[in-house]
Amino acid sequence: MRVAVALCLRNEDPARALARLAAVRESLDATGQGAAYDLFALSDTDDPAVAAQEEQLFAQMRDRLGASARYRRRDDNAGWKAGNIRDFLRRWGGGYDLFLPLDSDSLMSGAAIVRMTRIMQAHPRLGILQSLVVGAPSDSFFARVFQFGMRHGMRSFTAGAVWWHGDACAYWGHNALIRTAPFKAKCRLPLLPGSPPLGGPILSHDQIEAALMRRAGYECRVLPVETASFEENPPTILDFIKRDHRWCNGNMQYFGLLGLRGLVPLSRFQVFAAIAMYFGGPAWMAMTLAAAALLLGLSGAPAMVDGVAVGFQGADFAFAVTMFFIMFSVSLAPKIAGWIDVALTRGGVARYGGAGRFAAGAAVETVFSMLMAPIAAFAVTVFQIGLLFGRRISWSGQQRDLTRVSWAQAARAMWPQTLMGLGLAAAVIAYAPAAAPWAAPVL
Repeated sequence: MRVAVALCLRNEDPARALARLAAVRESLDATGQGAAYDLFALSDTDDPAVAAQEEQLFAQMRDRLGASARYRRRDDNAGWKAGNIRDFLRRWGGGYDLFLPLDSDSLMSGAAIVRMTRIMQAHPRLGILQSLVVGAPSDSFFARVFQFGMRHGMRSFTAGAVWWHGDACAYWGHNALIRTAPFKAKCRLPLLPGSPPLGGPILSHDQIEAALMRRAGYECRVLPVETASFEENPPTILDFIKRDHRWCNGNMQYFGLLGLRGLVPLSRFQVFAAIAMYFGGPAWMAMTLAAAALLLGLSGAPAMVDGVAVGFQGADFAFAVTMFFIMFSVSLAPKIAGWIDVALTRGGVARYGGAGRFAAGAAVETVFSMLMAPIAAFAVTVFQIGLLFGRRISWSGQQRDLTRVSWAQAARAMWPQTLMGLGLAAAVIAYAPAAAPWAAPVL
């Protein structure tokens, strides 16, 4: 089989991205199967200085990338990343049975790629095979904590998803092998009516492409084991929020795709679930504000006595407490499953430096996630309100090297969350100090 490895670039540091692509080339050659794979650098860069660096570095690294490697830069970035891949398929897709899209922060071992190629070769009705992606090592504390949680939690989460998604699994847009012919023929994305941010080209292309591949009669599956497939995580919370906003914008466009004809029921549910996942934050914030209104007596509801509403005693209060712990447990379930998976896997704890280090890391990551969750939920709520008024996002290179946020940057970016947190904390302490433990996860 002929396989194209397609690296997508957009105003990123070309030295780092092309070095990763060269590492993929060398790793493929080390397997003895390198001749079956050709490398492509597909640039959508619109910064002239970065584009010049890309061209220069690609020429300098020709020996490492292989004689068959190609560099192409589009002048027209129509369709964003999906359009970049579509242009590649139009030009070169006919020469390849499979292709492997990589983002500029992606890295895969040659052994992993060859293994996945053999699986695709053995199963001709397999249209997309997604690898389990884990976070690459980083100097950033934020990225390292995020990577820790992602590494053990993602495996258990993915294993569960694979169990019930079956042949209609997700595709994450990169680090996946795709059968070229059906993707080219059947997975062209529709153009949404209207203008951005909710109309026009689809930003979150991967979920819809997987649904279209399944509609065409091909399977979409995830390989739920670690196979040396990596991506970089955002180095700071500000970069995480920016990425989350891009994903949110793309998922909100799915409202116009719920009625796509011919989707299998599970694919249609996944499209709906992709929308619903971004309503959790606004719902949380709405309930928080409703609780604050109740606390201050602004809702016409019963007054508060020691943090409990009059008329909200006995069975009602027990129900509320039960629901609190159920929701808390649901939030922690993937983490707990990940901890159990590591503990029961031979050598699993040792890979984390021993039981003590793993337990300490799990505790830090859990507290970190609890602190970050309301910040991200508030940010995505404000962003969704902006979408309704036509707020647009820019598609530019992502920050990879920053390892800390200055106080000035934090103040500029986080003042709304800070004001809301201080206001809620003051209300709770003044009117219902007994409710402070229940409000702590938000405050």
